[in-house]
Amino acid sequence: MKNWSIDLKELKKHKEKYAIWKLEQMVNFGLDNKKISKKELKKYWNKLYIDPLKKRYLKMILWPKQF
Repeated sequence: MKNWSIDLKELKKHKEKYAIWKLEQMVNFGLDNKKISKKELKKYWNKLYIDPLKKRYLKMILWPKQF
């Protein structure tokens, strides 16, 4: 994942913000041959700003008993 508009050195100083940013980037723009942690997705679920259709699909995967 390459991003030129963010100062990653500064962002990495804030673990939660970095984790949320990284998850959003991976879901919205591609995984770059990496896996997304289910644990991380569940932890930050309510703070993620991702495409609504992708979020709905992920919700079905993460919490299948709700559907």
